[in-house]
Amino acid sequence: MPWYFWVLAAAVVAITTFTVGLNRNLWWHVIPAVLLGAIAVWVLLSWSSTVIRVERDGDGTRWLMVKDAQLPHDVVVRSIVVPKTARRSALGPQYDPASFLVTHAWLPEHAMMVLDDPEDPTPYWLLASKSPEELLDAFVPGQRQENS
Repeated sequence: MPWYFWVLAAAVVAITTFTVGLNRNLWWHVIPAVLLGAIAVWVLLSWSSTVIRVERDGDGTRWLMVKDAQLPHDVVVRSIVVPKTARRSALGPQYDPASFLVTHAWLPEHAMMVLDDPEDPTPYWLLASKSPEELLDAFVPGQRQENS
């Protein structure tokens, strides 16, 4: 998460606290500052707490775990890194609403995995990641397509 989100949250807390406590005693500044500060920290931490894991089970199947969703590697037919320059198209005109999407505004690159699973109507997974190349190499080694 960008550092300026924290600065913006602190400014909102300070301005709101000042407004609430205007022409009142000290407690009208302290209590809103503590409560609003705790709420701001909780919101910012929850926004940035998405964890993407790759695990291997006993039979050698690799699983991609994101929140409560799980994806086995054997249903992925193609994978590619979506660079910053193609992000707008991937999330805009080319986006399929049936896809599984996890994105954050502060992560410019995404990993896309196209699926072929007759039991699941999801066409692809599109995940924001700090290092999408490493994610794809860990989940589907040797399958990642290079952008041309």
